[in-house]
Amino acid sequence: MEKKNIDWSSIGFGYIKTDKRYVSNYKNGAWDEGTLTDDANVVLSECAGVLQYAQTVFEGLKAYTTEDGRIVCFRPDLNASRMADSAKRLEMPAFPEDRFVKAVEETVRANAAYVPPYGSGATLYIRPYMFGSNPVIGVKPADEYQFRMFCTPVGPYFKGGAKPITIKVSDFDRAAPHGTGHIKAGLNYAMSLHAIVTAHQEGYDENMYLDAATRTKVEETGGANFIFVTKDGTVVTPKSNSILPSITRRSLMVVAEKYLGLKVEHREVYFDEVKDFAECGLCGTAAVISPVGKIVDHGKEICFPSGMEKMGPVIQKLYDTLTGIQMGRIEAPEGWIKEIKVD
Repeated sequence: MEKKNIDWSSIGFGYIKTDKRYVSNYKNGAWDEGTLTDDANVVLSECAGVLQYAQTVFEGLKAYTTEDGRIVCFRPDLNASRMADSAKRLEMPAFPEDRFVKAVEETVRANAAYVPPYGSGATLYIRPYMFGSNPVIGVKPADEYQFRMFCTPVGPYFKGGAKPITIKVSDFDRAAPHGTGHIKAGLNYAMSLHAIVTAHQEGYDENMYLDAATRTKVEETGGANFIFVTKDGTVVTPKSNSILPSITRRSLMVVAEKYLGLKVEHREVYFDEVKDFAECGLCGTAAVISPVGKIVDHGKEICFPSGMEKMGPVIQKLYDTLTGIQMGRIEAPEGWIKEIKVD
């Protein structure tokens, strides 16, 4: 299998059309068998449920070329499970989890020529998504749905390395206590757009959202979970029913405890504590960990001892270990790596 003629080192984190994508339709109470298609276009009624009432959920994961030349995906079973949970919350039929993982295999295999080579810094980003497809004018769930999955090669999230970012404490709320913050629904990201554009206009890279009920506890950003390190080396992540259960965050907690021998805590984190942490980062699929150097709370600055020049030492170890597992340089826990066999 010959790779596509792409300058892997120069691509950014954007969309590049690939050859095949997976499509399955839900109608009359059942999913069809699904298929790969060349057609990248989605044709919908003007009254489709997704267009009228935002009935859509999605996922994001990556395929990598390992050091020994294999193509692998990282924990796709957790993406399958999380997407099923998201679908149920929006009254959508869950796409079967075993078929989700099989669709990942088929889609990556069909686009293996687009999986960037090891050492290029690039990866293959995979986007599964699902939406209400039939006409819906009254406020109710759709009756028909489409599940799709495409992939696109992407460059590293940070060109030239991950420099610590500056974030602000947002005046906006990300999610209500009994709302949809714990699922990966398009509507959650739509409501964060105004907040992130506002933050960028004010010179910040991201927002820190506090809990909507009391505005005293740290939740997450618009698209990533927080990870903190105490001065004695304990790794702490915020716990809340309105935080998306990040697969990267859950994996980093295992890495911290099992690989690095660190103490870990997944608990409520009060904003008053943040000034006492030694390191801070944002974790997610795209960047793995984005180091945070400074948090600004309405003019009051919290500057972390790790500084604005590079990742703090503990977060650097976490990043190096998890990416080492993903790229095959470090042995993975059982079940974390799904190899995609290519003829």
